[in-house]
Amino acid sequence: MRLPQLGELGQRRLAASRVAVIGAGGLGAPVLSYLAAAGVGSLTVFDPDVVDATNLHRQVLFTAADVGRSKAVAAGEHLRAQNPDLSVTAVVEAVTPTTALEQLNGHDLVLDGTDNFPTRYLVSDACELLDVPLVWGSILAFAGQVSVFWGAGGRGVTYRDVHPVPPRPGEVPSCAEAGVLGMLCGVIGSTMAMEAVKVIAGMGDVLYGRLALYDALSARWDELPIARDPQRPPVTRIEDIAVTCGLPGPTAPGTDEVEPDELPALLAAGTRVLDIRESSELADGMVRGAEHVPMGRLLDPAEADDPELAPQGLDGAVLYCAAGTRSASTQRVLSERGIRVRSLRGGFAAARGSGIELVSVQRSEADRPGQHGSDASS
Repeated sequence: MRLPQLGELGQRRLAASRVAVIGAGGLGAPVLSYLAAAGVGSLTVFDPDVVDATNLHRQVLFTAADVGRSKAVAAGEHLRAQNPDLSVTAVVEAVTPTTALEQLNGHDLVLDGTDNFPTRYLVSDACELLDVPLVWGSILAFAGQVSVFWGAGGRGVTYRDVHPVPPRPGEVPSCAEAGVLGMLCGVIGSTMAMEAVKVIAGMGDVLYGRLALYDALSARWDELPIARDPQRPPVTRIEDIAVTCGLPGPTAPGTDEVEPDELPALLAAGTRVLDIRESSELADGMVRGAEHVPMGRLLDPAEADDPELAPQGLDGAVLYCAAGTRSASTQRVLSERGIRVRSLRGGFAAARGSGIELVSVQRSEADRPGQHGSDASS
């Protein structure tokens, strides 16, 4: 209240605002905590996942007692304890192409702290259609990025102007696979919360048309100017790009997991084991007897005409990726299609660490989709 740039008017604007936060993970935790403490009147928290013990180093809104609980529900309870006057709506489901516009409509501001590209494009497109400002943040290892996107009726910059083409499945690792330092989440998440307060209160120089880049190892902020691509057509509908760029996935484990030491017996019994990594990831080899089917191909509905990828051929198969994240996501997507598969806990890294027999893969063979690991050895 004593800050002239904010003052009583700014505080009233915060109290009257309705804000949606997509993801209650590493970025969502500080975002939610600071917005609740700042006096934002209403928060909607979207997160379909549960708290996992491996999340706690970076998702500081939760405690060990929350492990196994819904992130959205647990976050709501902690935020109400922090600010009893706060109205919190916990949504234990993902924002989807069919529900995004309805779910986000009526909010004054949206913050996206997710770690997968389909949701990032989806939320940006929905905000452009609804003409709602979007505070966006991203983290990986020791680096972070923050910006504020706003379509502004075709005049402003959105996520698609900065990243017009989604990456291919497996091209960019998730935090669960590449790692992230917990304190980085605090830096970027707090910056996102600061930008949100600036947008709502109407103060300061908001990060419109600017991309802030943070390097934790050098403690240095850099900035890139960004502009709307005049050749980009405006968004007119919500597009589902989950198949084309894949799902780095939830931070929680798969719903039906196989332990690495169970894999040899399953292979001996004739269970299909699918390596869903990209060809570029096979330099360290494959599990002997596994088949290479990249995630994008596995999730492509058009591939269902292939007898090997038909639902009856996939049922009961075990999937593995680099660290278990993408296989858990793929398992969930296939489950929604009525196909039961299992995910290898810890992925290829766990298989290699447990002494499971591996085979090396030649690049020319690795580029052939659906190749058996035992046939692709050099």
